[in-house]
Amino acid sequence: MKPIRLLIADDSGFMRIAVRKMVAIDPEIEVVGEARNGLAAVNLVRELKPDVITMDVEMPELDGVSATRMIMAERPTPVIMLSSLTQNGARITLEALEAGAVDFISKSSSFVQLDIVKVDRELREKIRYWGRQPTRSGAAWASTPGPGTPAPSALAVSFAATAAVPLPETPRLRPGKAPRSVDLVVVGVSTGGPKTFPLLLKACGSLRCPMVVAQHMPPYYTASFAEHLNRETGLDVAEGVDGMVLSPGRVAIIPGGKDGVIGYGIGGNKLLNIRIVREAPIHPSADVLFESALRVSESPVAVVLTGMGSDGTRGSRGFSSRGLPVLVQTPASCIVGGMPQAVIDNGLASSILSISEIGARLREWCNN
Repeated sequence: MKPIRLLIADDSGFMRIAVRKMVAIDPEIEVVGEARNGLAAVNLVRELKPDVITMDVEMPELDGVSATRMIMAERPTPVIMLSSLTQNGARITLEALEAGAVDFISKSSSFVQLDIVKVDRELREKIRYWGRQPTRSGAAWASTPGPGTPAPSALAVSFAATAAVPLPETPRLRPGKAPRSVDLVVVGVSTGGPKTFPLLLKACGSLRCPMVVAQHMPPYYTASFAEHLNRETGLDVAEGVDGMVLSPGRVAIIPGGKDGVIGYGIGGNKLLNIRIVREAPIHPSADVLFESALRVSESPVAVVLTGMGSDGTRGSRGFSSRGLPVLVQTPASCIVGGMPQAVIDNGLASSILSISEIGARLREWCNN
């Protein structure tokens, strides 16, 4: 198997050396070039045609966001952003994801030893994942949008090219009936969420019930994400705080690095309680959110969108056992189809839908 060709773009010599050393122990990854700024990165992509790029956010001459935008317009290639764990770093990283970056890794400003170990493991895992996508050397990377069309991420182009391919076998759907009056929507989403979730909100609009979202993100990022969603959709979107009242129409994003648990409030209102559930392997945890919704809500709906891993599958079992709906995004339309596919493979999905279809279904059920 050919190694994954990696280009490192970072204005810090220390970080370039650090990334090179992190991937040197992995025989599947080969560093083919290093760029000290965004402009050099764009030029090296033309020359070297790497399979994956790690991109610093802030660089001289041309920043990481602008460089990503140019790369996606000329030769779409998976770009993984390496950003600082700060509010400003979160904001810029979200801009990069909109520009076409497929993923990100956050690091503390001090880059202490424990942080290096975490980044090391996560970085190699993500480089291997994105570098092994089917179109890494195929023509789909070269597809470009028409005039006036927003550039999709490289992986969105990749999956769009294979969206018509049928599944090996017909998915086993759990039979269920439409709920009479939905009182809560809970959503689990991970990689690809910053590009996908705004589309869902625009598709469903303001609902007559609250929505709570477990988006896998580190601290700082969810606040910027909520602000971005608020501006983009005009809906009542906010980062959740402990004790937040979940009023109709409100979309609460669970804070990064923590978990959200639905509880009872005064007068029949539902509350969002923020805590860290130590047993959960990832925070925010969709499983924790889903299971708490079942304890409080009479007629909730679970939604599982794009993401790596299987978070949301365990929580979907409770919905399945009570005959409640679990709507999952079609894996072929996901930037990463792992989370929806895990729910499907376990026979817990009641419907497998596109983002627009999920939005229409929620509008119908929640505004009835």
